[in-house]
Amino acid sequence: MGIWACMGVLSPFPFYFFLWTNPQTWVDLCGRQHDPCRIMALVSHFLKLVQFASLYSVSTFSWPPPLYFWPLFVIGQFLNFRVYQLLGESGTYYGVRFGKSIPWVTEFPFGVIKDPQYVGSIVSLVACLAWVPFMYIVLWIIGYIFMITKESREDPATRAKPILS
Repeated sequence: MGIWACMGVLSPFPFYFFLWTNPQTWVDLCGRQHDPCRIMALVSHFLKLVQFASLYSVSTFSWPPPLYFWPLFVIGQFLNFRVYQLLGESGTYYGVRFGKSIPWVTEFPFGVIKDPQYVGSIVSLVACLAWVPFMYIVLWIIGYIFMITKESREDPATRAKPILS
């Protein structure tokens, strides 16, 4: 089960890497009739289910959760939801890379926390350490750190041709 769980936890990151480094290819694959951000969101949601199923397969649950669980989980999810609220689907799912014009956001948590969506996800994962073996949490976090590093070095020359928002 261990190797499959590892592969499941890591499954989204090659997809994200491909889209980040080949945005025009993704836009072309989606075609003019499909929004590349929407298709990315759908694939990403499926891959998130694979990740959750992978964690579930190696987890042991007990109730009640440790005291640290609720504050960490709530803070992490608040950051995730706030990012999505401010950026929307196109801003969250690489719209700028796919040639969309996305307004710059400075409201909290932006400007206060670098990479707030990734930070929120990492905090939520740490909250689950009581149930999920450390190795799988660390592996998932390594995937996030890899993408944070990759996305911090964006080359505007590699963006897709502009499309209508």
